[in-house]
Amino acid sequence: MAERCIVIKVTAGKDDPERCNQAFTVAAAAVASGIGVSLWLTGESAWFALPGRAGDFSLPHAAPLADLLAAVLAAGSVTVCTQCAARRDITADDLIDGIRIAGAATFVAEIMAEGAQALVY
Repeated sequence: MAERCIVIKVTAGKDDPERCNQAFTVAAAAVASGIGVSLWLTGESAWFALPGRAGDFSLPHAAPLADLLAAVLAAGSVTVCTQCAARRDITADDLIDGIRIAGAATFVAEIMAEGAQALVY
């Protein structure tokens, strides 16, 4: 993890588009600011780890989710919660290249790392 890092956990997807988009926007803004980013997709946001799914998301006056996700993937990390993936029958083979599946122990290790701060949306 980077010296300064933000760990963002997004729990919403199309079911709560404003909260979902806010998490992706903050993650992309942090990357653009040179801050290390670890974006965790949990709950309904897990679907955005699949090819084409972020492109299907739309929110007026918001940057396209696919663009925000690409920005985070280019300079940060994106993780899908193990249990959330399993509940949706999502496997590692289904994911966009560069996205991983990991569990709670990894999340806890990231948020407890020196210099890390966590946000939950």
